[in-house]
Amino acid sequence: MDDLLAARSQMAISLGFHILFAIAGMAMPVLMALAQWRHLATGDAAWRDLARRWAKGTAILFAVGAVSGTVLSFELGLLWPEFMRHAGPIIGMPFSLEGVAFFLEAIFLGLFLYGEGRISPRAHLLCGVAVAVSGTASAVFVTAVNAWMNEPSGFAVVDGVVTDIDPWATLRSGAFATQATHVVLGAYAAVAFVAMGIHAVALRRVPDDRMHRHAFTLALGMALVTTPLQILSGDLSAKHIAEHQPLKLAAAEGLFATTRGAPIALGGWPDAESRTMTGAIEVPLVLSVLATGDPDGEVVGLDSAPPEMWPPLGVVHLAFDVMVGCGSAMLAFVLWGAVVWFRSRVPGRPAPWAHRRLLFAAMLASPLGVIAIEAGWTVTEVGRQPWVVHGFLRTADAVTPMPNVVFTLVGFTSLFAVLGVVVVMLLRNLVRSSLPRGRR
Repeated sequence: MDDLLAARSQMAISLGFHILFAIAGMAMPVLMALAQWRHLATGDAAWRDLARRWAKGTAILFAVGAVSGTVLSFELGLLWPEFMRHAGPIIGMPFSLEGVAFFLEAIFLGLFLYGEGRISPRAHLLCGVAVAVSGTASAVFVTAVNAWMNEPSGFAVVDGVVTDIDPWATLRSGAFATQATHVVLGAYAAVAFVAMGIHAVALRRVPDDRMHRHAFTLALGMALVTTPLQILSGDLSAKHIAEHQPLKLAAAEGLFATTRGAPIALGGWPDAESRTMTGAIEVPLVLSVLATGDPDGEVVGLDSAPPEMWPPLGVVHLAFDVMVGCGSAMLAFVLWGAVVWFRSRVPGRPAPWAHRRLLFAAMLASPLGVIAIEAGWTVTEVGRQPWVVHGFLRTADAVTPMPNVVFTLVGFTSLFAVLGVVVVMLLRNLVRSSLPRGRR
């Protein structure tokens, strides 16, 4: 394995691992704060117990996310020194703001965990809200960096030196609004599905447990709101990418020739040599609608650039199909969930938490949002290749000259594997402790 591939593989593993904790840091505090608000509004102790358990889960995920995020910050300098030399002065502002949001999240999470009974109930709730806001803000500021890498602005290059730097340029990148919205909604939807799945398992074992009933209902409500909005934000992102990064969309769909009325390719595999899609099911006009809003709109194909500028076609197309497939399945589930929810208002109809088939489907659907997010980030990052900063700095020119990167790849991957096992064990024990003895 050459050093460039080893460095890219290490970043892929590190980002793929850290994303799991980043999305939890955005969405888990929202659920936690909502449960605490319901406890204050109703006086129901089950809501208080739920807020406490979700707070413990948030703390576990936050702690490990802090470790993996720290590793990532070291890796940027260790593996990509040329990227940091050129981009560091520009991306320093959002990373600084992310650091502030991170520390605020840590402070208010500590107050929420240990302040109950020591501060007023309203102040305690506001601490939970602050955790949710700062957790989301932290992720949004990091997303600003990635959006700038996809659509850089706010600087000039004179004799190879970056000058005239606008420190706020990352927050004004054209890709920032759509990408940040897509990331936040994706995190909320993904965590809602995971929470539904966990509590669906518990309800199938202890259907009379009020805490798990509340948890499933609240998570389902979040999924009902965020999943359709996530699909809409994905549509806006696709249109933005079609205009500003057309090769990424062309790679995702295996579109080799610029086409009007372009079809969307479901499945199949792109063959770069023959410039055809093998085994794909093509749905006419859909890609033009997705990219331009017009069934006869023109979609730029891979023929607009030489092959050496194409992203890795197979990886990008497969990841895009996985993302779209998971998103479609999630939308189908929430439509069914909405029907069950509204029918439950009719006397004699079961509540969503008592609908056995819905609970079983929630168990099966629980990982879909996380898979979709991992696949989506693969499309974003691999689809930008061969650039680390689109149109400005190539990935091959940004990598470290240090040899034997494969050793750091093995070392950090081993670290993440150990952390992953620890997290699974801690969360498993937390979930098991919520079940009555004999049913764990």
